Amino acid sequence: MANQNEQSLAAEFKEEESAFWSLGIATIVLAVVIGFAALLLSLFLEHVEVLFLHFHESFRHYSPNSASPLRRFLSVVIGSTIAGFVWWAIRSRGRKIVGINAALKGDEMPPIKTALNVLAQMFFVGTGGSVGRELAPRQAGVMLAQVYQKKTAKWRFLKLSQEDQKLLLAAAAGAGFAGVYISPITGMLFAVELLLKKASVKTISVSLIMSTIAALMGAIVKGFDPYYALSKVDHFSLILLVVSLIIGPIAGIFGAWAKQAFAWAQKYQAKGRWLWLTMPLVGVVTGLTAWAFPYVMGNGRATAQYAFLQTDHHLLYFFIALGLAKFVMTFLSLYAGGTGGTLTPSIALGSVLGLVASVPLAPLFPGISSWQFALIGAVALLAASQQAPLMAMFMVFEISHLDYSALIIFALAVALSSSTAKIYLNWCDRRRAAVKSKLS
Repeated sequence: MANQNEQSLAAEFKEEESAFWSLGIATIVLAVVIGFAALLLSLFLEHVEVLFLHFHESFRHYSPNSASPLRRFLSVVIGSTIAGFVWWAIRSRGRKIVGINAALKGDEMPPIKTALNVLAQMFFVGTGGSVGRELAPRQAGVMLAQVYQKKTAKWRFLKLSQEDQKLLLAAAAGAGFAGVYISPITGMLFAVELLLKKASVKTISVSLIMSTIAALMGAIVKGFDPYYALSKVDHFSLILLVVSLIIGPIAGIFGAWAKQAFAWAQKYQAKGRWLWLTMPLVGVVTGLTAWAFPYVMGNGRATAQYAFLQTDHHLLYFFIALGLAKFVMTFLSLYAGGTGGTLTPSIALGSVLGLVASVPLAPLFPGISSWQFALIGAVALLAASQQAPLMAMFMVFEISHLDYSALIIFALAVALSSSTAKIYLNWCDRRRAAVKSKLS
C-alpha cells in the first residue's frame, strides 16, 4: 500500500514537472515570436504613415498636421477604401473572423484571415483611420498562440492542459499589446484583469514574463521613449485627490456612454457589400474633418497629446469640438465596418474631458497644471469605458513615464469612474430588461 502511494505521488510529481516545463517553454517561445510580430507591425505602421502622410510619428511629432490638407484627405479616403475592400473580402467567404473572447472559449482563429485583418487595421490607422491600433497586435498574439498549440499538440512533452492553453492565449494577447506600446505591466493586467478575470501566481507570472519579453523586443524599434510626452513630469500634489473626486464620477458617466456607443456601432456595423460604400464614405468624412482638425486622424494619440500640452484656456470651445469630432469619427469608423481598438480613443476623449474641466476648476486649485487635469480625465474615462481600473491606471502611468506619486491620484479616479460607470450600466440593463418584460 505504501509503495502504491509513493508511486502515485511520484507519478503526480512527474506530471506536474512536465506541465511546468511545457508551459515554461511555450511562454518563452511565444513571447519571442509575438514580440517579433509586434516589432514588424510597428515597422509596417511607420512605413504606411511615411508613404501616405510623409509623417514619422513620435511623442514629439504626434499629428500629421505638417501634411497638406489635401494629402490628409486623400490618405484617409484611399486607406479607408482599401481597408474596407480587404475586410469585405475576408468576411464575405469561407470561415468567419474569430475574436479574442471567442478564441478563449475554444474557437479557432483562421491564421491567414486573421493576419489580413490585423494588417488591414494597422493600415487603416496608418492612413489616418480613427480607431485604436491596440486590437491588431492582441489578435495577432492570440492567433500565433493557437498556431503554436496546434503544432505542438502531437509532442507529449510540449502538450498543455486546457487551463494552460487558455492562459497562454490571454497572455499572448497582453504580450501583443505590450510589444507595441512597450508596457509590460499593462499587458499583464490586460490578460489577467480583462480576459482571464483570475489573478494567481501562475497567471500573473506567465503573463508578465511574456509581456516583458515582447516589450523588450518591441523596444528595438520603438525605443523607451514615453508614448505621451508631458510638459513637466513632476510630483503629483495630494490636492489632486480632490480633483479626482470631481472628475472621476463625471468621467464614469461619459465613459459608460462611450462604451455603449462603441459597442452599438460594432454590433450593428455595415456588412457585406455595404462596405464598398460605407468605408469610402467614412474616409471622406474623416478626411474633410481632418482638413481643419488633423488631430482626429489615427488612434487618438494626437488628440490626447495636444490636450496634454495645452495651456491656453481660450481654446475651450476648440477642444470641445475636437473631442466631439474624435468621438464621432471613431463611432462612424466602427459603424461603417471598420475593426479596431477603443482604448486609445477613450484616452483621447478623457483627456479632452479633463482639459475642459480644468477651465472652471483651475482657479480653485492654483499651481495645478492643465495637463494634470487632462491626465486624470484620460485615466478615469479609460477605466470606465473598459471596466478595467487596474489596467487603465497602469497603462496611462506606464506609457507616460510618470512619477510614482501619480498612482494614488489615479487609484481614486479610476475607482470612482469605473464604479460610477458600473452602477449606470447596471441601471441601463435593469431598465432594458423591464421594458422587454412589459412588451412580452
